[in-house]
Amino acid sequence: MAGLEGIEQPRRHGSATAARWSPAVEDEHALKALELFGNPTEGEVPLPSRPESAAAARRLTQVVVLRHWGLSPKMTEDAVLLVSELVGNAVRHTGARVFGLRMRRRRGWIRIEVRDPSRGLPCLMPVQEMDVSGRGLFLVDKLSDRWGVDLLPRGKTTWFEMRVADR
Repeated sequence: MAGLEGIEQPRRHGSATAARWSPAVEDEHALKALELFGNPTEGEVPLPSRPESAAAARRLTQVVVLRHWGLSPKMTEDAVLLVSELVGNAVRHTGARVFGLRMRRRRGWIRIEVRDPSRGLPCLMPVQEMDVSGRGLFLVDKLSDRWGVDLLPRGKTTWFEMRVADR
């Protein structure tokens, strides 16, 4: 799918990365992702099943949770991490060409969903301190208030929810 080229460029030199990153630049990238892919609060946003889509999903989450919903930076940080884990699982384990991202807010809760065409269920595995992989659902389980999988006629939706204080 076109459009990812402007979302995140690979950075090969640590000093160059530090010089180019700023909150303003990150906000600009987040707003560009919203413009390119659409608003996941208005409907499911399709993203190509490629590793680069994790960056787009993180940026969409950042702009929705922090900017549109006005939630705390800590809540945003956790939501961004968890959406990255769900997207990573969809990209690595489902064989899908496209997956969907959707975000919802209702009184006292936010919910973020990743839909893919596989009916294979994710598995929460015990994690050891030295494990280098397999931590995704462990993090989702620890940082979200609840999570689950809804089987669909063609695929599944993996989701997590977090409590929020309504103003």
